[in-house]
Amino acid sequence: MDKLDASALRCPLPLIRVKLWLRAAQDGERLRVLLRDPGSRQDIPAYVSGIGHPVEVVIDDAERLELIITKAP
Repeated sequence: MDKLDASALRCPLPLIRVKLWLRAAQDGERLRVLLRDPGSRQDIPAYVSGIGHPVEVVIDDAERLELIITKAP
């Protein structure tokens, strides 16, 4: 599983990195993403699920959001 620690990045950089990963990933590959930026915490799950990729929330608290994104076919 790949990992993207975007906790130090502000929107839109985390979303851009997720988009690049989705473009390069093979079907079924997974990405663990760590986010702290409020905009990214809302935008990334909405975007990824909106284009049909499963998103699993691992941690969602006041300090961080941790997701696992699975590249769908």
